[in-house]
Amino acid sequence: MPFATTGPAVQDFYVAGHPWSACYLLDGEKPVLFESGYTCAGRLYEESIREVLGKREPSILFLTHVHYDHCGATGYLKRAFPSLLVAASETAAGIMERPNARALMTELSANAFSFASEALKIDRSKLIDAPFEPFGVDLILVDGQTVELDGATVQVLASPGHTRDMLSYYIPERKILIATEAVGLQDMTGHIIIAALTDYNAYLASLERLSALSVEVLCQGHRLVWTGADEVRDYFVRAIAATKSFREQVARLLDEEHGSIERVVARIRAEEYDTNTYVRQEEGAYLINLRARVDCLARGLKEKTPGA
Repeated sequence: MPFATTGPAVQDFYVAGHPWSACYLLDGEKPVLFESGYTCAGRLYEESIREVLGKREPSILFLTHVHYDHCGATGYLKRAFPSLLVAASETAAGIMERPNARALMTELSANAFSFASEALKIDRSKLIDAPFEPFGVDLILVDGQTVELDGATVQVLASPGHTRDMLSYYIPERKILIATEAVGLQDMTGHIIIAALTDYNAYLASLERLSALSVEVLCQGHRLVWTGADEVRDYFVRAIAATKSFREQVARLLDEEHGSIERVVARIRAEEYDTNTYVRQEEGAYLINLRARVDCLARGLKEKTPGA
């Protein structure tokens, strides 16, 4: 069954703060976190974590990638839990050193405050109206690395395609996979959004690699945690099919629109975003990502065209 709220998704594994852009908590002898969501929701994450851990502190915050809606509250959580170590890829650490990346995260995080209060209906008094806090990475992780947690392990899996810094985390003892956008995301209409922003072929390869794991709990990019082996398998099948279908759609639209990226973006937006009458991603962030998705495929298709 898909889990779409806060609280325990399965025993000792919690969705903290808000499901739209969650922080995940794995409790145990050595509690750890995955993702830190929006800057403005920092207090919500902290309160959810303390409800479970009491006076104990999480030891590590594992980040899949450093987009503003996945790492936004890292600085806040570092202050709330002084012993917390931030773990991410070397590429992610490099991105956090770039002034332009920090500026974009600051801009998008500021927009997220209105989105969280107006679209997600979160009480403004529970949100933090403060700028994004840049942070450093304490632990550099690499593909194939295993982090021991006293009774559980976290396997690190490079999952490029959505971003170049993308990592997924697999906990084999619990068959939990925190993959976020590496596996795309099903929106509230049931449509699976393909999140290949930097490399379509790498994205599909990452998705197929992750689908081969034995998974009973799958954390997609936003809103839903898939629970149950059958549900997870079904989602992977649909996500892989949707990924291939999206490539065909973009190729067809580029042909119909004589290579115009902007017109293809407009047509996909009309079909994928404008028809969604439920809560949707912030428009500005959606359009940045959509253009990147189309650009990514357009480059790949052009490289395969003789004489291009």
